[in-house]
Amino acid sequence: MILLGVYLREVDGLYGAAERAARLSERQRADLAMARDSLVVALEAADMGDWHLDLATGKSSRTLRHDRIFGYETLLPDWGVDDFLRHVVEDDRPGVEAVLARVRQDSRSRDEHFEVQCRIVRAGDGAERWIDVRGRTYRDPAGDPAFMVGVVIDTTDRREAEQRLNQAQKMEAIGQLTGGVAHDFNNLLTVIVGNLDMIVRRPDDARRVERLATSAMTAARRGAEVTEKLLSFSRRQVLRPETVNPNHLLKDFQGLLRRALGETVTLVLDLDAALDPVRLDPGQFESAILNLAVNARDAMPGGGTLTVRTENLAVTPERRAAWPDLTEGDYVRVSVTDTGTGMDAATAARAFEPFFTTKDVGKGTGLGLSQVYGFVRQGGGQVRVASAPGLGTTLTIDLPRSGEPAAVSARTDALLPLRRAAEGEVILVVEDEAAVLEMAVESLSELGYHTLTATHAAEALERLKGPERIDILFSDVVMPGGMNGIELAVRARRLRLGLRVLLASGYTGSALGEQGVPVDLPLLSKPYRREDLADKLRVVMGGR
Repeated sequence: MILLGVYLREVDGLYGAAERAARLSERQRADLAMARDSLVVALEAADMGDWHLDLATGKSSRTLRHDRIFGYETLLPDWGVDDFLRHVVEDDRPGVEAVLARVRQDSRSRDEHFEVQCRIVRAGDGAERWIDVRGRTYRDPAGDPAFMVGVVIDTTDRREAEQRLNQAQKMEAIGQLTGGVAHDFNNLLTVIVGNLDMIVRRPDDARRVERLATSAMTAARRGAEVTEKLLSFSRRQVLRPETVNPNHLLKDFQGLLRRALGETVTLVLDLDAALDPVRLDPGQFESAILNLAVNARDAMPGGGTLTVRTENLAVTPERRAAWPDLTEGDYVRVSVTDTGTGMDAATAARAFEPFFTTKDVGKGTGLGLSQVYGFVRQGGGQVRVASAPGLGTTLTIDLPRSGEPAAVSARTDALLPLRRAAEGEVILVVEDEAAVLEMAVESLSELGYHTLTATHAAEALERLKGPERIDILFSDVVMPGGMNGIELAVRARRLRLGLRVLLASGYTGSALGEQGVPVDLPLLSKPYRREDLADKLRVVMGGR
């Protein structure tokens, strides 16, 4: 349908030549006329306007449908490139002119297709419409452009329909997302609010208070996990990337994996000894693998085998067909394969959608694979699923190879005592949320620290300029007032050399851009407990 106008002109040319030569029979002329009429009907049915432009004379011939697209009820006596450009919306005109200049000047081919999408202002009612112009440039024997033929289509209605469909799909996804969030958080809040209410009613029974408070804390931490997975899916999670060898992480992590899988599932690690390093957040990587393992375990209720395999992958131009979703380069592949029930094509296609789950209510949030997807995409990689009913499932993670050597870090599970203030240390707490500020001050006071407070960066800088003792700056990352916690830390260190800094954040939004949190600034994720705060302060103070 795109170049029906071209064929129509060619039929016209044949028809005219035949008439002039008078060499065709009546039946042949009738067949040509029928073919031309069929093409005209096809053009009308497709709402296409046919046009032919002689580049030597600037004269054109067109169908009435062409001129009606531009707002004219009758055929204009003259129509050229300038007339067309006058209808093109000013913002789109440079792009259209560039295409026309290219097809006129480039003589590499005797005939060249071209296509232009742009907006026009229609004559008469002044309505703005989208059109699609498609055609071909023909050249003379010397290689110079001779004439152009093609069709024009009004695509406004189609674009509007596509936009409505996209909006409907977006709203459906948002509805599914918010519905899932509301369902999970309402359940968690019911536990928290109900337990706190019972504590307030009878605060004297210490054992009962402890039991209810523990239950509320468990529900609150589950809420924090849901939020973390949402942020990871949306790629807003604050990552602390390191250059690591995934094999080392998997070996250190296999004890927890085996416990998560249970006794009926066999774990097999098939690790490439020559695996390249990658740059990733170790905690997020382990969380992603754990999510995949738990999903695999649930897909093997009668037991089975889970295989975690690592290998290097080089995507070359010749091998792009096998991995069309990867750009050329070197990657590290981590695949997780189970021998479970598998998924049909429709389920696999929705596997990474947030809150989509095939598990019974209360047995899964539908955020596990969403977290994996967000983590991998945020790290510049790809994740894919291959599955079939009864044949198990393989999740494949491809991450870009790092050119840096893998860092060797000492990992320990030893329990350390809470770090408390040693010499009357003073912490300046910067937090714009009053309840969070109060909680932070209370926790620090229990740890023996003296505290000063500020609700935004400007106020914090004024305190830092003053004479008060301040040993540590403890600041939220995202704050009002035009200055985030990282910028505050930079300026604070200029004012006070040797100042220790600890940042806290639950959601960075767009405050950090693409750079993230600098490596030299320890970060405490919200929500946090007193123990988490004490551990980070130990890091800030150099392990003391």
